[in-house]
Amino acid sequence: MKKINLLVIGLLSMSSIYAQDLTDALRYSQDNIQGTARFRALSGAFGALGGDMSAVSLNPASSAVFIRSHASISGTNVHSKNNSNYFGGSGSTNESNFDINQAGAAFVFASNTNSPWRKFSLAVAYERTNNHDDNWYAFGTNNTNDPNFSNSIASYFYDYADGKRLDEISAFPGESPSDAYRDIGNTYGFAHQQAFLGFESFILEPDDIDNDANTIYTSNIDPGTFMHDYSYIATGYNGKVSFNIATQYEDNLYLGLNLNSHFIDYQRSTLLFEENNNTGSTVNYVEFENALNTTGNGFSFQLGGIMKLTPEFRIGITYDSPTWYTIEEETSQYLATDGDNGFVEIYPQITNVYPQYKLQTPAQITGSLAYVFGKQGLISFDYSRKDYGSTKFKPENDAYYQDLNANISNTFTDASTYRLGGEYKHKQFSFRGGYRFEESPYTDGITVGDLNGYSFGLGYNFGNTKLDFTYDYAERSFINKLYHLDFGDAPQATVDRKNSNITVTLSFNI
Repeated sequence: MKKINLLVIGLLSMSSIYAQDLTDALRYSQDNIQGTARFRALSGAFGALGGDMSAVSLNPASSAVFIRSHASISGTNVHSKNNSNYFGGSGSTNESNFDINQAGAAFVFASNTNSPWRKFSLAVAYERTNNHDDNWYAFGTNNTNDPNFSNSIASYFYDYADGKRLDEISAFPGESPSDAYRDIGNTYGFAHQQAFLGFESFILEPDDIDNDANTIYTSNIDPGTFMHDYSYIATGYNGKVSFNIATQYEDNLYLGLNLNSHFIDYQRSTLLFEENNNTGSTVNYVEFENALNTTGNGFSFQLGGIMKLTPEFRIGITYDSPTWYTIEEETSQYLATDGDNGFVEIYPQITNVYPQYKLQTPAQITGSLAYVFGKQGLISFDYSRKDYGSTKFKPENDAYYQDLNANISNTFTDASTYRLGGEYKHKQFSFRGGYRFEESPYTDGITVGDLNGYSFGLGYNFGNTKLDFTYDYAERSFINKLYHLDFGDAPQATVDRKNSNITVTLSFNI
């Protein structure tokens, strides 16, 4: 009878096969053009300046500011340090890597007539817009003694199992855990798979184990004190390739358009160890590992303009459309427990391939001011605003995505970014500095904190070729759940992240 039920429900339940959450929405909605050394030295305050390949990715009117055709390539050594705290236990990790984060060329065509359209430009620019490399760990003893056992991983499995029939989350007699995990995932989806892991590992106890219709469960891990050891490793990045066209009208107005092709490459692995000696617990050890692989592509456009109000004073404005992503995800899991039932290992060796889903990230508007002191230097300021609460999973008429989008709207808010930069020139040398501040995208202001950063740079002009170096630093705090719960609060680790980067750019006129 169970076999028949699986076939029927399998035709009705495809909409329940999901694994997306709030962190996915935020991860792909944030962007941070890493850019050329000069761009980074001014902390990205380039919206009213132009004349730089990374500025083209920020404001598409920027390519028309070039007097001659231009190209650049940049590499950055990224150094990240994470300091974590979890119930008094502290951890620290350091990681460095080098990547080519920017490359592009702009081709300038001057008008040979008396037309007010003085010149136009075509450009292609590659930019790494977000770096997902992240590595941290947390350990400590959680003794909150929550009567609902939410300080134990048992609560994770309980949340998924509660209300589900026993015959939908258990293996057939003689069926291997791997086959059962696969079939339950294909038929019912992610949530039932998690409940299956909790039941088959003896973490969960059915109220009536002989009744297939049972929907009530208790935990074999009793409340008390728990030792947690958690590690988080992520790699990957977001990037975009911009196809740009821009023009100069008379002497003071520059207009441009970017058509952007976006891509996502993201991998994450988490591993949680939990131990307890609580009275009444029949499961005393849990090891839970999860791996995620995400790829995606998307499209967006940008409209921008720069105007010289006077020979010294300039303003700029840029509209960034939403990015419309198509995303694919794969996951794999491993669970082991030990206790009164002995060592139990569930290693399905199954890769869950989820249906493609759509994600629409928020639009952004940027206003910019700059004052140029002739050939001596400049000062520039950019202000951007983005409403992270408008991020949407699609299709919007899907019940699961409706709930998730409502949660996004309540959890995230609009956030402002301020960037200030300056440059002073002396003969062939350029001395640069900048500061940036980004508000938290969360309504609570602390799940992801505000970002503070500064930068310093040096450039040398050889004539047609320029060589630039920049050091930039930023820090931000995060509150990370060790696992996600539908109800209640999961244990949280605080991570203070500090990024310090060295960028070098070679640019030249063509």
